[in-house]
Amino acid sequence: MFQKLIIVGNLGSAPEMKYMPDGQAVTNLSVACNRRWNDKTSGEQQEEVTWFRVSVWGRQAEAANQYLEKGRQVLIEGRLRPDPNTGGPRLWTRHDGSVGASFEVVADRVQFLGSSGNGNGNGRSQTDADPTYEEDDIPF
Repeated sequence: MFQKLIIVGNLGSAPEMKYMPDGQAVTNLSVACNRRWNDKTSGEQQEEVTWFRVSVWGRQAEAANQYLEKGRQVLIEGRLRPDPNTGGPRLWTRHDGSVGASFEVVADRVQFLGSSGNGNGNGRSQTDADPTYEEDDIPF
């Protein structure tokens, strides 16, 4: 069996990095992917936002924490990790009482897109730039 998910979106918050007891770095990202279309009946533009919670491990985690910031566009390749309790997306309750869902992704590759806000908008990932790196309603 094989599963690969590719998403392109914007970071909804600053990366959060921590180290596991064995010393391995893990960085958590919240990525929003927008889909826009024109409604055929009303002609109005519609929008749907899907949130993904992404975990990045090892050297890529350190690079993501160092170079990514809120609003930055990224491309993530990885696998979907279902909620162990439901087998689907992680469900949570918003402040207004409505139910929200987020999809958990374990990243195999993170590519930095767009501008970082510091003038280095070359569209290259840290893995491409430096071979040493091989590897609100926001619910988190």
